[in-house]
Parts: sequence; structure tokens; C-alpha cells
Amino acid sequence: MTSDTPSSSTQPPPPTTIQSRRSIYVGGLADSITEVTLRSAMISFGPIRSIEMPRDYAKGTHKGFGFVEYEDCEDAAEAIYNMDGSELMGRVLSVSLAKPHQHKLGSHKPVWST
Repeated sequence: MTSDTPSSSTQPPPPTTIQSRRSIYVGGLADSITEVTLRSAMISFGPIRSIEMPRDYAKGTHKGFGFVEYEDCEDAAEAIYNMDGSELMGRVLSVSLAKPHQHKLGSHKPVWST
């Protein structure tokens, strides 16, 4: 007897956000930029799923970059095309496809501390 439903072992796992090309890196952010400001600047390219701005807890501000995840990869590509090299609050932005975090071999930092 054969089943009409496909086996879960034959199906590839769903892509992660980085692999699906929906998440972009936005660098060069001024200290005064908030998640609300970044959302306002990027929403014109399509619906945003999430925004992350890593914090520097010693300074009490973000680290000068953030990640924007769009609902659709075409919206992310459009945002990269239009916003890379543009100016936001007096700073030139560097916008590109987000890449997975790479741990350097030979680093003196333990992997779990990043």
C-alpha cells in the first residue's frame, strides 16, 4: 500500500531567512536612528516581517547597523537597489543582502560568547 502524501525525509528543509534572500543588512546608521525610523525608511519597498538592531549595551545605543527582513525576496532586492549609497539622517547607508555570521578559526573568543 502506497501513501499519497510525500515522505517528510524526501523534502528539503525550508530555507532560513538568510538563505531565502529576504533579509538585508543596513549599515552606516546614525546613533539617532531608531527601529521606527528605519521601518519608515524601508517600508516603501514592501511589507516588513522584522527589524533587528543589535545593541551596544556599554554605550546604550545600537551598533550602527541593522537587519530588515521583508515578506518577499523581490522587495528586499528592490530595497538594496534603491537604498545602497543613499543618505539617511546625514549618513550614507551601506545596504546589501545579509550574510550568516561567520566564526573566525583561531579566534580567542568562545563561540557561545558572540
